[in-house]
Amino acid sequence: MKNLLGGNLAGIPLSSAACSHERQPKRLLALSSCDDIVPYTTSKNIPKLKQRKSVIGKMNKLGEGMDCLLQGIREHVSLSPNLTETVKGKLSLGAKILKVGGLEKIFKQKFSVKEDEKLLKVSQCYLSTTAGPIAGLLYISTDKIAFCSERSIKLLSPTGKLLRIRYKVSIPISKVMKAKESENVKNPSQKYIQVITEDDFEFWFMGFLNHQKTLRYLQHAISSTSSS
Repeated sequence: MKNLLGGNLAGIPLSSAACSHERQPKRLLALSSCDDIVPYTTSKNIPKLKQRKSVIGKMNKLGEGMDCLLQGIREHVSLSPNLTETVKGKLSLGAKILKVGGLEKIFKQKFSVKEDEKLLKVSQCYLSTTAGPIAGLLYISTDKIAFCSERSIKLLSPTGKLLRIRYKVSIPISKVMKAKESENVKNPSQKYIQVITEDDFEFWFMGFLNHQKTLRYLQHAISSTSSS
């Protein structure tokens, strides 16, 4: 990975090292395979069997969906060093969104937005950095992928003065080569979204409540730009 960012990218070089949180996924709904076994079948009970299998199939899908949601919640919360601070941060962010008048207005306040640019998706997540994961909002628009931290971070200026600034990253969609799902080698249930630019910069986003949905929006935005 390069140590300096190109002129079209704004941010700080990131660490691609996976977090070492060890967790075991839990099943909300566990249906044994023997539930599908019946002692005999006649022409009269075939419709009932089909209906039963349909219900079981739907229940399994519901269980899988809830598993994904719970896994996302566990991952999102566990990445924060302090649960109380996480809750306070979410409440503060929610109050700010209401005060400003919506996520789109916050997006326009934080980043330079073109006249015809449309905001497609906003997701709460964490950005992986060399200093550790930073909580914030990931914005996906027709022109860029942008991230802004929920809180200000402390930095020292060249003169030694302590500064408090928002951590921001802005990547033009036209410069993104691909976005793909990745996982923690030590904990495969922990998923990441890896964004790779044409200049070989890598950005790692994690802790989504639903990373697959966000990834679909990302890939759609990238493909739409490349085809236009």
